[in-house]
Amino acid sequence: MTRPGRGLKFGAFISPIHSNKVNPTLALQRDVELVELLERLGFDEAWVGEHHSTGWEYIASPEVFLAYAAARTHRIRLGAGVVSLPYHHPLNVADRFVLLDHLSRGRAVLGVGPGALPYDAEAIGIDTVETRPRMEQSLDAIMALLKGDRVSINTNWFQLDRAALQLMPYQPGGLEIAVAATISPNGPRLAGRLGASLLSMNATQRAGFNVLAEHWSIMEEQSQRYGTTVDRGAWRMVGPMYLAETEEQALKDVEKGLDEWCYYAGTVSTLPILPPSGKVDGSWAKTLVDTGFAVIGTPEQAIAQLERLQEQTGGFGTYLIWANDWASVENTRRSYELFASEVMPHFSPGSQSLIEAEEWAVLRRPDLTPSVLAAREKARMQFEIERAASPTPGSATG
Repeated sequence: MTRPGRGLKFGAFISPIHSNKVNPTLALQRDVELVELLERLGFDEAWVGEHHSTGWEYIASPEVFLAYAAARTHRIRLGAGVVSLPYHHPLNVADRFVLLDHLSRGRAVLGVGPGALPYDAEAIGIDTVETRPRMEQSLDAIMALLKGDRVSINTNWFQLDRAALQLMPYQPGGLEIAVAATISPNGPRLAGRLGASLLSMNATQRAGFNVLAEHWSIMEEQSQRYGTTVDRGAWRMVGPMYLAETEEQALKDVEKGLDEWCYYAGTVSTLPILPPSGKVDGSWAKTLVDTGFAVIGTPEQAIAQLERLQEQTGGFGTYLIWANDWASVENTRRSYELFASEVMPHFSPGSQSLIEAEEWAVLRRPDLTPSVLAAREKARMQFEIERAASPTPGSATG
């Protein structure tokens, strides 16, 4: 019998978050190398974000990064996580991602959101209160353009006058759109209405984890109301993991890098990532693990986290490891290798057949072992008979 959760896909969500004390050119190159590593290890997807401020998250154009990564990979799907729709004209977004879809031979996924950092919106001159309504207006236009419609829309921030895409997506089923969701119902409401995928950014944070089942109920409710189709297999969860051979080694590996990450998350960024537990003082690892937000430990603990998510959601399609610089480059690569070699097989239909083959062998061993021994004894006796009947080589003959 196939176990629950079999057939999960895996990837990495690369914000990225890099300390502003490191060389940004080298950091970006390591992000590209991470995508290449993920493909070699058998991961299914790699996602990168869009940010314009704070000095720590500096991929300003995910499609540029992904186009470069597409030229260095062959199979892995490449997602924007996410394009901040209020910052762009919808025709430009649709055009750029259709181009990326062709350049990558159908590997592009357009993740969309309202924009994560208020500093970005302020710099562009957008009131953050307006970002979500603008996102919905933009996404309505993008979906219509991707369907091949000729679109005319007049809003207070963009216009389309009988606009149409001159190039349609490479993928026969069209370009996949994934709507980012945090804690509020806005993401699943919009995704369900449009029949888009759902990208749960706060899946392992306590508040986000608690609303996962509710979010899927909203998806189904909106889908039924508007006559769209939603698919659990296209639902993605994001959460941080760092793995080592032992929990003690994992905690030791992340001591320095985790403090820097928590400083950014709690002091610079405005994302509600960290639970309220005071200043950064070196004790964050225990807090993040105890609240269920992060796995800092072994492959077995990673498996338990994924099964916990499966139980909470009722089923989803892809888990994206939130990439980070908690450990050294070498140890971080080892973490992904451990995940690929010891976690991914647990959820693979292919490995299920290996497990069943072993279980069958163990079950049949008591019945079959005596016949194996008997066959060996028969072969030995046959040899003795043949040897007795044959003259010894070199012996004299009459």
